[in-house]
Amino acid sequence: MGVVIEREEWALTPLAYPLLSAAGLAAVLLLPYFSARAAAHAAGSSPSPFDAGAGPFLRFRRAFLLLFALASVVEGIQSVFGEDEFVRCGLGREQMAARLAATAAAALFPGAISGVISDKIGPRRFCIFYWVLQLAVGTLKSFSALRCAWINNFILTLASSMFSFCFETWLVVEHEKQDQKQDLLFDTFWLMTFFESVSLIGSQEITNVLVSNDDNGFLLPYAFAATLSVVGILYTRNASSTTQHASAIGSYQKSFFAHVLRDKRVLILVLAQASIHFAVSAFWFLWAPTIVADGRYAQLSLIYPCFLASRMLGSAGFPWFYGATAPFQNEDSLTIAYVGAGISLSIVAYDYQEIGTLVILFCIFHACVGFILPSLARLRTMYLPNELRGGMMSFSLSLANAAIFIFLLQDAHPRSIAHSTILGLASCGLLGAGGCICMLRRWRKHTRQNARSL
Repeated sequence: MGVVIEREEWALTPLAYPLLSAAGLAAVLLLPYFSARAAAHAAGSSPSPFDAGAGPFLRFRRAFLLLFALASVVEGIQSVFGEDEFVRCGLGREQMAARLAATAAAALFPGAISGVISDKIGPRRFCIFYWVLQLAVGTLKSFSALRCAWINNFILTLASSMFSFCFETWLVVEHEKQDQKQDLLFDTFWLMTFFESVSLIGSQEITNVLVSNDDNGFLLPYAFAATLSVVGILYTRNASSTTQHASAIGSYQKSFFAHVLRDKRVLILVLAQASIHFAVSAFWFLWAPTIVADGRYAQLSLIYPCFLASRMLGSAGFPWFYGATAPFQNEDSLTIAYVGAGISLSIVAYDYQEIGTLVILFCIFHACVGFILPSLARLRTMYLPNELRGGMMSFSLSLANAAIFIFLLQDAHPRSIAHSTILGLASCGLLGAGGCICMLRRWRKHTRQNARSL
């Protein structure tokens, strides 16, 4: 007589995602009525963060956010299948780790110098190059016979690292060219993170609609991503060009050493950016195995949108915590966010947790990430010359990517590092970054007086 083992499925409460999304939207919609900056606007001007700014910059800002949302949709479509895509290609977990490690190694040097190239040739042209890479990988992956090619992973890794800084650099250069208020730039930073989260959720819905059987040899989601890439290329080509200012502060190499490697404040931002990038990468590699550990079962596709909704909520909370009327100083709020993200991952790494507890901790982590990303962009504007922004960001990402490569290489062998160890190290990095951000308070008054003269 056989023994029947019943498998209990953990179900997420249906109200979780709607409540998180509603909280994020409420934070955005209620901001004009509670913000001191909105009350200071001239009579007749719109208090909405979507309509702030003068005519030319307002038009650019709206078109830029739309273009950035399209890029986020493409990024989401390319990564929505995750580990399942490697399984369909017939790769085991060790083979998958070996391929990702080889891809990370191959893209490490090009990714490290990509920011320097962006600063030299201009962010608008570099955004076109980013769209060309997305068009190439979308076209290749549209055909089932080419979806498993190693070159796809290499191109996608390189494009994803470019996505982290090329659009932000383009926005900052255009903002400086049109001589707009810094508050408009800071608002755009958190709107970028907000739109990115919304677009990633939308990319999942689009993929669910377009996904079909692989037997026909043509994959519609990737073809749609390639089509969006063509739209991105056409718009970016027609956008207004900006002059380059790399020579205004001397040679690029001397300027980079003087303003990045020899400036303690910028080095702190480099380490802070590297820590959050490593933590997010570690999370996306390990969150699914952590939740379904020990044979537990849960519908991961329903949990994933809750993380993104939490990130929406965190980014929408950013404008409530900076400015003269904020309850905390700017660096203090960022320190709290880093500590919150670090503690949430440390609890996951420390001991076995129930699925519900893990989901709550991961939601807290993503809410902190949503707050941290625009906060770091704001601090980069305060401490770093715009001409070096791309090089500084690619440098910080290369540090995180090098650590990711080491752990992927270890995971490709049978005696790999435990997942809890990786999450623990990510937690230590976040807590250390929080301590580093706290050190910036020593130079806060000096920075506020001289930020734009650096």
